[in-house]
Amino acid sequence: MTRAQLEHILKTSERESVTVRVIPFASDFAGAGQSMLYVGGPVPQLDTTQVDTAHGVVFVDAGAQLHRYRARLERIANTALAPAPSRDLIRAIAQEL
Repeated sequence: MTRAQLEHILKTSERESVTVRVIPFASDFAGAGQSMLYVGGPVPQLDTTQVDTAHGVVFVDAGAQLHRYRARLERIANTALAPAPSRDLIRAIAQEL
């Protein structure tokens, strides 16, 4: 089942509208234990973050908190592999299964 899921991710990543970037386990990244959705637009004061917690969904729109989530997204972007190396890693893991 897992191999089929990885192959599905690979196939989906070929779509023009989809970008898949992997954070390798070997990276020095911490703090990815929660699901987070950041919605931003041309007016940053209207940005909102949705965080899934053990106690339910939390929406964050206060400036100082949004700044923290923007910084977290930047750290994630700097840690994640680019799309081509991400696909290569996924493909290698799928072949090992």
